[in-house]
Amino acid sequence: MILDAQHSLVAQSLDSPLGAETVNGDGFGVGWYPADSTAGSHPSLFHSVEPAWNDENLRELTDAIESPLFFSHVRAAAGPPIQRTNCHPFRHHNWLFMHNGVIHGFRTIKRELTFAIDPSLYPDVQGTTDSEVLFHLALTFGLRDDPIAGMTAAVRFVEQTGREHGIEYPMQGTVAIADGATIWAFRYSSRGESRSLFHSIDIPTLQEMYPDLPRLRLFGQKARVVVSEPLNDLPGAFVEVPESTVATLDADGYRYEPFMEGVHA
Repeated sequence: MILDAQHSLVAQSLDSPLGAETVNGDGFGVGWYPADSTAGSHPSLFHSVEPAWNDENLRELTDAIESPLFFSHVRAAAGPPIQRTNCHPFRHHNWLFMHNGVIHGFRTIKRELTFAIDPSLYPDVQGTTDSEVLFHLALTFGLRDDPIAGMTAAVRFVEQTGREHGIEYPMQGTVAIADGATIWAFRYSSRGESRSLFHSIDIPTLQEMYPDLPRLRLFGQKARVVVSEPLNDLPGAFVEVPESTVATLDADGYRYEPFMEGVHA
């Protein structure tokens, strides 16, 4: 997925056909949970401001780390400085968070959004990105008890604040959250034209569709990926997550539910 797939993360850092930015060379990050990970397990992080295609440590890490659940991200800076504290994923205790998108007008509403973060969480904001502020707003609004409710409240607050300042479409992007056992992947934008989001179909079905691909025999029967862009061109291998939807992935597979449905301006 990171190095060797047809459209791996490194390949997408050089050329992202579905991305808002074709080149994502302003750093990268990897977060991973331990081999015996459960909900509540503490993840590890590696961040670099090197382009993903130019960092020798990345190949060393991917050769050595085994994890049942990991996040990876390549960055195209939309304004905040290129520094390690601005690289995704972000972490809070057992939680990992990534955002592919932007809060429009963030410079205008940054103070109000940041000051709405719970005082106990405020010292943990280390970087300068809109994404990290969004994460801490979601934590403030209850992400740890209910990730979907927490994200809903955070996005509503961003939209309300933005529109009070004349920003018509404040929220854009996809978000991924994990607690060590479950992934929640959100696709939403205020305009209703969100960044792309896909997930793989189940491995048994994929192996049945493509019995002559030996690479597919390397994966466990419950292997799944959630991605901004399909990792290969195999027809039927990836499913697009619908607009205004959260896809939840756990040991039982995927399930969808509406997210912020019908609130577009």
